Amino acid sequence: MVDARRMGKSELFAHFADRFEMKRAQTREFFDELTALAEKELKRSGEFVLPGMVKLVVQKRKARMGRNPATGEAIKIPAKTVVKAKIAKQLKDAVLPTK
Repeated sequence: MVDARRMGKSELFAHFADRFEMKRAQTREFFDELTALAEKELKRSGEFVLPGMVKLVVQKRKARMGRNPATGEAIKIPAKTVVKAKIAKQLKDAVLPTK
């Protein structure tokens, strides 16, 4: 069980290695391959889904005007492409309290 602090890569790999009786190196390879697959699919189709957890989506943002918080001066924010994560409803429902 993990305490209140954030779980890092080492702890994540150790957890999966222990849970599935694998070597940590194999677990690391699995996550490296998952990362490579996500990158490939995001470039190819613009989205990648981990069922029941998260959907990663490539999104283009238009250029817009903003304000420098320090000076209040108007600045132009250029257009850019970002990756957004949309959390699956079942995960949200399991973690977040109901109103």
